[in-house]
Formats: sequence, structure tokens, C-alpha cells
Amino acid sequence: MLRRFAADKAKHLLRPLCSSLLPASAAAADLVSSSSPFCTSSSAPAAMSSTKTPPVSVENINPKIIKCEYAVRGEIVILAQRLQQELQSNPGSRPFDEILYCNIGNPQSLGQLPITFFREVLALCDHPALLDKDQTHGLFSSDAIDRAWKILDVMPGRATGAYSHSQGIKGLRDLIAAGIAARDGFPANADDIFLTDGASPAVHMMMQLLLRSEKDGILCPIPQYPLYSASIALHGGTLVPYYLNEATGWGLELSEVKKQLEDARSKGVTVRALVVINPGNPTGQVLAEDNQREIVDFCKEEGLVILADEVYQENIYVDNKKFHSFKKIARSMGYGEEDIALVSFQSVSKGYYGECGKRGGYMELTGFTAEVREQIYKIASVNLCSNISGQILASLVMNPPQEGDESFESYVDEKDGILLSLARRAKTLEEAFNSLEGVTCNRAEGAMYLFPRLHLPHKAIEAAKAAKTAPDALYARRLLDATGIVVVPGSGFGQVPGTWHIRCTILPQEDKIPAIVSRLKEFHEAFMAEFRD
Repeated sequence: MLRRFAADKAKHLLRPLCSSLLPASAAAADLVSSSSPFCTSSSAPAAMSSTKTPPVSVENINPKIIKCEYAVRGEIVILAQRLQQELQSNPGSRPFDEILYCNIGNPQSLGQLPITFFREVLALCDHPALLDKDQTHGLFSSDAIDRAWKILDVMPGRATGAYSHSQGIKGLRDLIAAGIAARDGFPANADDIFLTDGASPAVHMMMQLLLRSEKDGILCPIPQYPLYSASIALHGGTLVPYYLNEATGWGLELSEVKKQLEDARSKGVTVRALVVINPGNPTGQVLAEDNQREIVDFCKEEGLVILADEVYQENIYVDNKKFHSFKKIARSMGYGEEDIALVSFQSVSKGYYGECGKRGGYMELTGFTAEVREQIYKIASVNLCSNISGQILASLVMNPPQEGDESFESYVDEKDGILLSLARRAKTLEEAFNSLEGVTCNRAEGAMYLFPRLHLPHKAIEAAKAAKTAPDALYARRLLDATGIVVVPGSGFGQVPGTWHIRCTILPQEDKIPAIVSRLKEFHEAFMAEFRD
């Protein structure tokens, strides 16, 4: 009764309001539904039905999403997941007993163990009550306990479940800045650092900032990590490709970059930035210091922002190459904040740590005006903040145990064990690919991948055309069907037209590498025999 009284009262109050808002002819009618407290026009249902919004379909969603592609988790991977389900529900149904995911840089999914010190600190920060227990000193190293206390002291509410500053916790940014300064030998400022959920959101933030329309372009290496082509497409810009030279070990040649820049400008594209991936993904090359200096000079002269993807900075497998950050190179050349705009991306997902699921990373921004930085902060604040566990890990990655700390020896053993094993795996797989008929593979100097070239028979290329797919996609799918090995077609990364590649990670554990090599060789011999011209 009380509800009915309230509804009747509301209708009584709304009726004169509706009458005053509608034409006199409409107001004269009984326009208020007896079943609703709101005023409606009697003609509204018919009018609404004729202009009803169509249901969501592929034809009417944002076309930028249709254009965006991300091959690392594309069609081949979806098929692999179906095969995995099939093996679980029907063991023995395939000529292999497991799916070997060589498609993505996800180390811990393939058996790599986390670094003990990092996880001890995380555990203590997630559950600070442990720090008050006597048993904790017998279970955790003293430096992990000390580091956890220091981190908790700078955290809002001493809680990993609380929001932080949108750039990340200031005390953690201070630690990261100190780590960058120690690495480079030049000062770093915590206010230049934005902590993000892995490096990917940082890349998206920069694309949002720089790309106003398809008339804005980003110079991007080909082959490239599909994050860049995808984010450029999503934010409505134009990818301006520059091709790495496979014949010189995937060298970055400035003459090629200049040619592509001039071509883009001649078409009315304003090129805003140059993406450099060092060490390379998917190509595994490590840039020489002289090459980096050339790139810095070029970007300064042309007014380009350097977008430096440096997430594999710990993954160097050759003695004659070292990692140098682009910021270090620029500062060593005498260029300061006023000379060149530079963004460096780092992630806890790669290196020897491989903490992909923790989603930690950062970008360091230098050379931007205060007004532009305010806008970058605004973008960051829309997402509130990155996750706190990832923020903690980013501070630990840039400030690991030092000599004299209780954890130092075990930390070095774990780190060196992982990196030396990755180097051995890279060499074994490189030799395996180069032993195959019609396959050539450059050395992996760094990162986590090999990108062998497939010189496929004409019949295989024709078979791919008939199947309406790329020849390297045909090869990758057949490889998966026959062996359970998941690789990514090179066409998903971009490549010189008329060439075909696959990207294969070096991440499966060392004891699985012989089986991978054996399956790969058996498959390739059968494939070439089937399609031999």
C-alpha cells in the first residue's frame, strides 16, 4: 500500500511538469503511463522502434579494433589451446603428449623458477604480520626482511591492497631512479618515472599522447614486436616501417630509416617518433654503441622522440656486445633534457626474472616540457595506478641484492644459472634451425627468440595461397598439428615482402630442448618432401 501511494504521488507531481514540457496537443492527452511514474509520449514507442540502435556486430564496432592484430596470441595459439584441451580429455589422440609453447616470452609458464629474494620480499610485503613472528627469521633471509620493512615504510597504509600515486609509490620510484643512475653513470629523477602494469601500458600511453590522427606516424622496425603495430592501429596513427637487414644480423641501417622518413613525409605524414627495440624482438640482435650514437644524432636532427624498448637489457648472450641504454648514450654525447625527448621502457616480465604475471614495469621520460608531462600524468591518473606487487618487483629488479647481503650469493647463482642456460638453449636451437634444408637463422645475441628464415618450395607457397593463408602460417600450423610445438608466423611481425620466417622462443626448459629439436627435424624433412618442387 505504501509503495502504491508513493507511486501515485510521484505521478501526480510529475503530470504538470510533463504538460509544461510538451506541446499543448500532447499535454491534453493522458501522457503518463499508469504503470510508470515517468512521463512518456504516446507516440514514443513507435518513434523509438523506427530508430532503434542496432545490436553490436563486427560491422559496427570501432574499425580500429578490426585493424589491430596481435600475432603472438593469434590463430595458431588459439588452435594450440584447443589441442591442449583435446589431449586432456582424450590422451593419446595426437602423436605428441604435450603442447610446447614457443610462441611467447613467458618464462615461468615453461618451468623457470622465480628469483628467491624477490619472492621473499613480495611475500613479506603482502603479509606484513609475518615480520612480527619469530619463525620468520628462520624462513626468510635477513636482507629480504630488511628490504620489506623499508618498502612498507614508503607504502600508503603499509598495504599492497591500497591505491598509490598515479605514477607509482614515490619511495619505489626513488629506488628505481637510483638503480638507473648506477647502471648508466648519469643521474636519474624519480619524477621522470611512471610505474605501469608491464611495459605495454606505457607504450599505449605514449601512442595516445603522440598520435592525433592517421596523419601522425611512428617509425617502427620490421620485423617488430606486434605491440607496436597494434597500439599504433588502436590509436589511429600510421606505422612507418623501416626494415632491419637480415644479411648483416638484423642490422639497423640509418640510410633505410632516412629513406622511410622522407617517403612518409612526402605523403603528408608527420613522423613523431622512432621505435628502437634493443635487444631485438623478434630478431635477437644487440645494437653496437656506435650505431646507437648515430640513431641519437639522427633523432635530434629530425626532432623525433626516441621510444626505446629496453625490456631485454639483462638478456645478452655474446661476449662482444653489452647493453647501453639510449639515455646513457645521449648523455655521454653531451645531450641533455633540452636537446632530445626520450622514453625508455622496462619490464619485470623479461630478463632473468620472468615475472610476466606480476605485471610490473616502468617508463622513464626525459626531454618533455612540464605542460606535456602534466598531460601524461593525466593519462596515468585515468587508470588510478599500476598494481602494487608489480611496483615492488620493478624496484627490486633495479636494486637486487648487493655483495655483502645475505642473499647475494644465492641471487647470483640463480641469475647466472638462468642466463647461462638461456645462452645454451639459444645456441642449440640456432644450430638446429641452420641444419634444416632451406632454413637460415641468425645468431641470437640477446632477448629470448630466434627468427629463422624459411626458404619454402614453390608448391608450399601455392598450397598456402589455396588455403588463403601466408606460407609461414601454413608451416606453423602444420608444425603444431604434427609436433605440438607452437611458434608464431613471421608474417605477424612484418618482414621483407617475399620472405617467410617463424619466431621461436628459447624458453622451454633445457631438458626439453633435445625433444623439440628432434620433433622439428622430423617434421621439416616430411614437410619438404611433401612440397618439394
